[in-house]
Amino acid sequence: MDLNGKCVLLGVSGGIAAYKSCEIVSRLKKLGADVDVIMTANAAEFVAPLTFETLSDSKVVTDTFQKREEHDVHHVSLAKKADVFVVAPATANVIAKFAQGIADDMLTTTWLACKAVRIVAPAMNTAMYTDPATQQNLRLLEERGVRVIDPAEGRLACGDVGKGKMAEPAEIVSVIEDILRPVRDFADKTVLVTSGATEEYIDGVRVITNHSSGKMGCAIAEAAAERGAKVVLVHGNMSVPVPSGVMKSVRVRSTAEMMDAVMREVQASDVVIMAAAPADYRPKETYKSKLKSDTLTVEFVKNPDIAKAVGEIKGERKLVVFSAETDDLVKNARGKVAAKNADFAVANDVTKEGAGFFGDTNIATLVGRNGELRECGLMTKRALADVILDAVLNGYGA
Repeated sequence: MDLNGKCVLLGVSGGIAAYKSCEIVSRLKKLGADVDVIMTANAAEFVAPLTFETLSDSKVVTDTFQKREEHDVHHVSLAKKADVFVVAPATANVIAKFAQGIADDMLTTTWLACKAVRIVAPAMNTAMYTDPATQQNLRLLEERGVRVIDPAEGRLACGDVGKGKMAEPAEIVSVIEDILRPVRDFADKTVLVTSGATEEYIDGVRVITNHSSGKMGCAIAEAAAERGAKVVLVHGNMSVPVPSGVMKSVRVRSTAEMMDAVMREVQASDVVIMAAAPADYRPKETYKSKLKSDTLTVEFVKNPDIAKAVGEIKGERKLVVFSAETDDLVKNARGKVAAKNADFAVANDVTKEGAGFFGDTNIATLVGRNGELRECGLMTKRALADVILDAVLNGYGA
């Protein structure tokens, strides 16, 4: 009974694989999960709602305007209740609606309202699955953080042989278990993460800073905490809040302040991930009052190099640096790894669509100290965070 207290919302759309969804419910209930089921009208043509009600011990929802005793907005309450929302089978029609934000029945309106982890398990004819429209819709969902469980190859209900069979219930439930019971593989580690942008005052109102939303650093901090780490987050300006689960957060303004905070915390850390964008330069002279002039000339001096300072004392610690570039991505990242004595760099070309500072996605290349390269395609920053942590555990770049 490993999923006690967890709620799984299962959406069933109209495909022959709907009968397999009964096994998904059965397996989840045996693990102790609460299961709510939403069926489309077409799904009810394949399997009676009563079957799912019996297996889930819960009323199946089929109609947006279904009468209920509770006075709530049902699609919203179901969305808020869910820890995971999985749609299996997910037909080409439902996938297209999800991708385009269409909300015309109970399943699609609940999907749009749900902020929990969302999963789709496609099931359809091979030609429908491989059609460019379906593939584009699946890519759109993945870019938004939706987990896609690839269909299997085999003989389909239509008689064709190819890719399109819904993944087996055991595989789907295993994915749900992994999400609801994260691996605690960082339980014995303290992870120090830097995030956000520092700023350097020019005068009483003006500053120089770097672009940074803090989203990548916070995604790493969140992922490390979920995997059991004690997380210390040293951060500058961020557009997102400090994630829950962070053991200690330290707010700084200038690069010098970030340097001091990092050097205080590094001794107790096993892993240091430098995802912040500290200002590289500061004004040689700062003015307390606002400068008023038609022209302004400011002389800058170099700020301390935080990553290099950590690299000089890293010992057995793992050090990961970020390398945001506009050209010569791999060359510049390799130079940074060598200069900072880092294990590897997470390099990204910020000119690429989907890899900018303020979005929720990134496109990165892991550049190891040993010359190893690993291309990470377009993915959410939260997904990339786990890729980075996996690389740390596996000794990437050493």
